Amino acid sequence: MCKRARHARRRVSPMPGEDPDAGAPSCSSSSSGSGSGAAEDGHQERLLPNGDLYRGQWRGAVPHGSGKYLWADGCMYEGEWRRGKATGRGRFSWPSGATYEGEFLDGFTHGAGTYVGPAGDTYRGAWARNLEHGAGEKRYANGDRYDGEWRAGLPDGCGRYAWRDGAEYAGGWRAGLIHGRGALVWANGNRYDGGWEAGRPRGQGTFRWADGGLYVGFWGREAPGGTVHQKGVYYPSPAGGSPRTRDPREVFARELPECVRSGTGTEGQSALKSLRSLKWLVRSVSGRGSSSSSRSTGSGGSLVHFWGSDGEVKCDIGDDWRRRSLREGKGLPPPSPAPHLAKGTPLRVSRQQGLTIAKGHKNYELMLNLQLGIRTLRKLFKVDPADYMLSLCGDDALRELSSPGKSGSFFYLTNDDRYMIKTMKKAEVKMLLKMLPAYYKHVRAFENTLVTKFFGLHCVKAGVHQKKVRFVIMGNLFCSDHTIHRRFDLKGSSLGRITDKPHAEIDEYTTLKDLDLNFIFRLQKQWFQEFQRQVDKDCEFLEKEKIMDYSLLVGVHFRGAIDIDGDKPATPRLSRWDRDHFLSDPNRWSTIKLGANMLSRAELTTRKNDNDVIGEPTGEYCDVILYFGIIDILQDYDIGKKLEHAYKSFQYDSTSISAVDPRQYSKRFRDFIYKAFQEDKSDS
Repeated sequence: MCKRARHARRRVSPMPGEDPDAGAPSCSSSSSGSGSGAAEDGHQERLLPNGDLYRGQWRGAVPHGSGKYLWADGCMYEGEWRRGKATGRGRFSWPSGATYEGEFLDGFTHGAGTYVGPAGDTYRGAWARNLEHGAGEKRYANGDRYDGEWRAGLPDGCGRYAWRDGAEYAGGWRAGLIHGRGALVWANGNRYDGGWEAGRPRGQGTFRWADGGLYVGFWGREAPGGTVHQKGVYYPSPAGGSPRTRDPREVFARELPECVRSGTGTEGQSALKSLRSLKWLVRSVSGRGSSSSSRSTGSGGSLVHFWGSDGEVKCDIGDDWRRRSLREGKGLPPPSPAPHLAKGTPLRVSRQQGLTIAKGHKNYELMLNLQLGIRTLRKLFKVDPADYMLSLCGDDALRELSSPGKSGSFFYLTNDDRYMIKTMKKAEVKMLLKMLPAYYKHVRAFENTLVTKFFGLHCVKAGVHQKKVRFVIMGNLFCSDHTIHRRFDLKGSSLGRITDKPHAEIDEYTTLKDLDLNFIFRLQKQWFQEFQRQVDKDCEFLEKEKIMDYSLLVGVHFRGAIDIDGDKPATPRLSRWDRDHFLSDPNRWSTIKLGANMLSRAELTTRKNDNDVIGEPTGEYCDVILYFGIIDILQDYDIGKKLEHAYKSFQYDSTSISAVDPRQYSKRFRDFIYKAFQEDKSDS
């Protein structure tokens, strides 16, 4: 692999002899296109002061099209570029003779490609962000071979590994180690079929000697001396000639250490760890006087990374963070320093509701709060660390959402709709940290809990003199293939609990409140009973933690066309047989749980009195699918809320305001929810 040299920052002028900083060297430039400088389009040849050379197509101020970049130390990339980033087919080579040829995306090896190492090792298959990820085959320099599934640079899933001495394993893998069910056959004919854990026999299994002798038993955890506990029965070979007693642990102790995957000394390291980093830093977005700058990073980044003149700043909301979190279960090497932001990046234009905020995210210093506790929660919720980080820091952008409340928080949604990111006040962070042990016990005890699921708690600082921004990562209640037609935020209070939007402007993104609710949701008997039990348990937990001001967020998907303003349904509702058939379908049943994908009936209501929290039922029904959960669980009854309660009590009915003590809040909340959600008597 080639070594990266440390370079001081260099500014490169797009025009020969022109540079905005006095005394800075200029680069040679020739062009076959019209115009001059960085604004020229067409074929360009640019020689940088440090000896690097770019030759290829150019658009605006960055490479775009086909081009070749040659580093002074002999590294070279040749292939397709898009807006200053290696995207498409390309080839990267090192002076050592190592090469990668295949697909790139935004400067990363991403897609199908082949890597050939300097020692002759090869990998041919799928890549994701410079790591082997997907189906692929690797041939090691020592003669070993692995063919199967990969995740984050390590064998993970189903795969077959053949050692050069003739031994072979076929079965499950996890994080580069044999794990799950599988069969290991040694070159001498001995064979083990059964369970594995972290490269050691674990659970039910059978060991068969080459002469036909058989041991059937159960393997447990290792003893302090390194031996494996086992309990089973030995059957001598029917053909005779085998010993009357045998212990397979002797074979494992002698032969298992030899069956280790090649390269485990560098577990999880990207094969492309010395892939060079190139950034086109644009100091101005105007055609005149703009300049580009190239800088080599000082130490081992594992990416080709490009910044363009259109103001895009490629994120890794810290590439450090991505690699560090992937290392939770993947054994990746220590992260390299993240690159600095380009100066002169244009200001961001405000976005509309639900639109992406950027193609990537700005690169900030990331600090993880209480990482161990949050990581334990993610394990409890069965969140894969690699998938989690790809959702947050992948190539796709976040979407910014408007805040439905008065908290002043900003909300962002990941592109795959799985996670919601919310900025937090310092008091909310302290509250979460305080309640975290009790929260963990609660969500562990009640699998169907409706309280918000927290997956991450972080703090970013954009610069030395900037304020810290704290944010929490939560599960998105509305991550579904169904369109959410109406959403309600229900607290059980009435003061101010109505939307201030004109009726014509209400759409599926509008969060409606208690006095906007014009339905009673009727659940099947068993689901309603489970709903009551869980709401009671969740409210008891929140009351014990002195939490108030939470709400039940409800998303409604209407099955079939309907006038949701109160007219009769435009299509007949499902018959009882249809609903039973829907619920008995195992494919659909597997996706139904309390608070998600729940088939229900919504009965339209009308309010005879403006003070009625729940209207009178009309007997008109429509079939719906419901999604709901308890949100905003980080507000305690502090001095501010007590003063708010005292102040508003002089002006309004004290029972109508949201700010009340946790015990009263819990009772009022449940009373209201059990009016909005009722048992469907038609199913009895």
